[in-house]
Order: sequence, then C-alpha cells, then structure tokens
Amino acid sequence: MMESIIILKPEAQWRTRGVKRFFSDWPGFVKHPLSWVWPETRRITKNEILTELQEKTAIPGVLPTFLQPIQTRLIMLQTGFRAMMGVKIYGSDLREIERIGLRIEQLLHEVPGATDIVADRIVGKPYIQIEIDRDRIGRYGVNIRDVQDVIEMALGGMNLTESVEGRERYPIRIRLARDFREDAEAIQRVGVPTSSGAQVPLAQLANITTVLGPQEIKGERGLLVGYVTLNTRDRDEVSVVNDAEAHLRQALKDGRLQLPAGYYWEWSGQFENQVRAMARMRILVPLTLAIMFVMLYLGFTRWWFAPVIFFGVLVSASGGFIMLALWGVNLSVAVWVGFLVLFGVVDDDGVIVATYLEGVFKDRTFASVDEIRAATIDAGLKRIRPCLMTTATTVFGLMPIFWATGRGSDVMKPMAIPSVGGMAVSLITLFIVPCVFCAVEEWKWKLNRTQGGVGKEQEGVENGAAPESGGPFERSPSPDRA
Repeated sequence: MMESIIILKPEAQWRTRGVKRFFSDWPGFVKHPLSWVWPETRRITKNEILTELQEKTAIPGVLPTFLQPIQTRLIMLQTGFRAMMGVKIYGSDLREIERIGLRIEQLLHEVPGATDIVADRIVGKPYIQIEIDRDRIGRYGVNIRDVQDVIEMALGGMNLTESVEGRERYPIRIRLARDFREDAEAIQRVGVPTSSGAQVPLAQLANITTVLGPQEIKGERGLLVGYVTLNTRDRDEVSVVNDAEAHLRQALKDGRLQLPAGYYWEWSGQFENQVRAMARMRILVPLTLAIMFVMLYLGFTRWWFAPVIFFGVLVSASGGFIMLALWGVNLSVAVWVGFLVLFGVVDDDGVIVATYLEGVFKDRTFASVDEIRAATIDAGLKRIRPCLMTTATTVFGLMPIFWATGRGSDVMKPMAIPSVGGMAVSLITLFIVPCVFCAVEEWKWKLNRTQGGVGKEQEGVENGAAPESGGPFERSPSPDRA
C-alpha cells in the first residue's frame, strides 16, 4: 500500500468550466446581460476533481481510493479497511475468496452511489518453493533437518548469539551474502553437507520452482478473509449498503454469483456507527415528541390545543425535508438533531399564540360568530411580533453554521439546514393555530346555541306554555277574554 497526500488549493484558485445555456449561441450584445443572471462558467467541484484523479491514476495494478487522512486512520483502526465501508468474505481457500471478491466487485459497480470499488488481489505474488526429495537425500545420507537448517541459514538467516554493548544488545546472524542467494540459479548451487563431509548442491536434493502465492493472509473468526472495499458519493452510506446487500442477494438467487458451502460475507465500515446512532434516534425522537405532546396537553385547559400545535410541528418538518432535498443532504444523526431543535422552536411559537388566545377567550361570552373572529384576529395580530422575533433570532443564529465552508462544516451544516428550512415554513404555522382555534370556538358556539334553543322549547312544552312561534302547540285567545 502506498499513501499520497493531496492538498487542494483555495477554492478561489480552482479552474472554471463552461456551462451550456439556452442563449449561448445568441449574439454577444444579447448574451452579455443574460450571463450576469445565468453565468456561462462555474468553478470545478470537488467530486469532479476526484473523478479526474481516478481517470489519471487508472493504471493496471493500481487501485486508488480517496479519503481524508484522519478518516482513513479511524476507519482502519475500527474495521481494517482503507475505505469508508466494505464486504468481508469468509472462507477456507484464498483463491476461492479472491474469485468471489472479484465477482462482487463487478456486481457492486451496478449499485448507485458506490465508488472506488476495490477487491483484494490476494493470489499473485511469486514465491520460490523448495520441495525436498526424500529419495535423493536418502541416497546421499542427508537428513531432512540438515537440509532445512541450510535453507534457513542461507536464505532467511539464523541468530547465533548476541553482542552486548552496555545496555544495548545486537543479534549476530549468519546468512549467505546477497550474491549467493539473489536468484533461483544461485539458490540451486547452495551446498548441503553430507554424512561424508562432501557438499552437495541443493538442486540435487530438492525441486526448486517458482509459484504464485498470496500477497497477504488475513484471518478472522478462525477463517481466512478477503475484503471488497468501496466509498460512497451523493448518497448516504446506509442506503448504499442496503441496496448493495439486496443486489448481491438477488445476484446469488439468479445464479450470477456463486457462493460455495462454508463461505459467506458480511458488511462492515463506518456506517455501523450511523446504524447504531439511528437506532437510538428511533427511540429518542418519538420519545421527545411524546413528552412535548404530554406537556402541551397538561399545560392548557383545552385538550385540543396539543394536536393543533403538533400540526404546526408537522408542517415545519415538511419544510426541513424540502430544504434537505434542495441542498442534496442525506439523512444522518446531525440532521435529526437539527429537526429536534426545529420542533422545539416551532412548539414555542404555537404555545405563544395559543396561550394568548386562551387568555382572551377565558370567561368571555360572544353574541355572534363575527365577534369570535374579531377577537381571534386581534389576539393573533398581537402575537405575530413575538413569534417573528423567535423565528428570526433562531434563523440569524444558525446562518453562520448554514453558510460555513471551513473545517467541521460537513458536520455542523446538516444540523442547521432542517432548522432553517423549517423556520421558513413555520411562518405558515402562525396562521394555523389562530384559524383552527377560531373554527373550534365557532363550532362550540353554534353547538351551544342549538342545544340551548332545543332545551328551552322542551322546557316550555312540559310547563304547558306555548312556543314563541306558531305551531301545533300554539293556543288561540278565548272569546270571553276578547
């Protein structure tokens, strides 16, 4: 493995690329003012730079992958990969593991968002294999142990003793000089002593051949293992892993991928941290919303205030998702933290409006629907400024994070994007609470009036009194009294 550090220049010094516009073929005097609004050039992006680097480094035998330096170290310590994620293939034969890995590499190229796909080239390193012939060494009266000792001392070296110099100790090793072990022919001429004291060339006692063997041997869980590593772009890691796993399972079912008995694969990488965090968020987000709902339910005398305010929370959440789609940001733990901040602020706006409306309508009677609407409008107008101040301070406070481009912005910006988008849409929620409150109060007022009128008529009939208007129970005046 070889590592190279690429330091990018400031973005202002990046070269520009042309952009084809609908007016690009128009005359210059017409095209020039339009180019102020729709420029015909743009800065090259980081993804385009990485694509060009991959094209330039597409050399046979070179499989490049691009990551941040610190990120690379953390992933290697955590999973052993030199990429964001990968597939671990377990089995008992390195050649079969390599075959499966190369096939999986081809299949993963069909998964959207998967890039820098590299399968381990396990077998392919040349080795010198020395096979001792027992019949030959028997004819010369040489033991296997003697031949092995000569091979060990001549090629690998053997420590005989140590040299002690103060507190320092240095091993003294015996080994043939490089000129006598540089190639296969020199190794064949290495002498092996016999029982008679004669020297016999190693080639007469063993078969010396060159074979291909593994470049590295990795093992986990008592099995041999090979890696297929990959990175992701333009998609979140969990979605890429889910789609890739489904694609591999479908290929295994269709017969495009052959997996012998005793072999299996599993996914690993930094996405596992996100999976664990998202599992916690699946508990924390509903729990937080449930606690908010209970507090709203207990804080107001009208029980239906809580669902009304929560409806505004759902509307603001839609604004957060719209902003995520516009900025091309994937769901992550930081995004859900931003949504929690958004829910809290929007909940405060709904409480401000609902509290004031409740105070205005408390112990107050209305003679008509118009009075209810007038009171609602008056209360809503008085609460708009506090709500706008709450929203504005939140948005202005998040703007430095929203527009951040320096170090750490990839973590902070996803927290600000849903909050800013939700705050922009939450302006609609300023009208939701008063309108729903007014509709409910109008319905209650009409219901009370209807029930009150029916009750009075029934009470008059039971007492023998005539109804106010003519009808079957109306009595005519007596002639004597007339």
